[in-house]
Amino acid sequence: MLNKLKQLLFDGGTPESRRRGRDDVALAAAAVMVEAATLDGDFDAAERAIILRLLQGRFTLTPEEAAQLLADAEAEAAQTTELYAYTRAIKDNFDHDQRVEMVEMLWEVVYADKEVHDYEANLMRRICGLLYVEDAESGDARKRVMQRLGISS
Repeated sequence: MLNKLKQLLFDGGTPESRRRGRDDVALAAAAVMVEAATLDGDFDAAERAIILRLLQGRFTLTPEEAAQLLADAEAEAAQTTELYAYTRAIKDNFDHDQRVEMVEMLWEVVYADKEVHDYEANLMRRICGLLYVEDAESGDARKRVMQRLGISS
């Protein structure tokens, strides 16, 4: 999977890379979600369940495919703390609305434990900058997640 991601990032966007892009961007999205989930030092079952649900819904995966993607993403995240390659794959393959949707998905992972830690808030700011999502759009996505989860501000 890592080789696929590297090819996507460095082959200039050939038609072949567009066909591979769905798998590569799914891995990138999953890796960023894993990073968000592990940043507070506790990657629990609730966070795993949320990531699996989000991956299944966003990328139309079976539960088994989502579980394999999550396992691949965990292995990727354990090997690197580099966000740029992942966010670049997302930025290059998602239109603006899809990137905002990705930010909303990340907020859902961050709020799995009903609170935002300082490291998580910092990560969200960095990711939004790398995805070219404005602070106001991220704030709106955050509010939608909080409302959906019944969290008061």
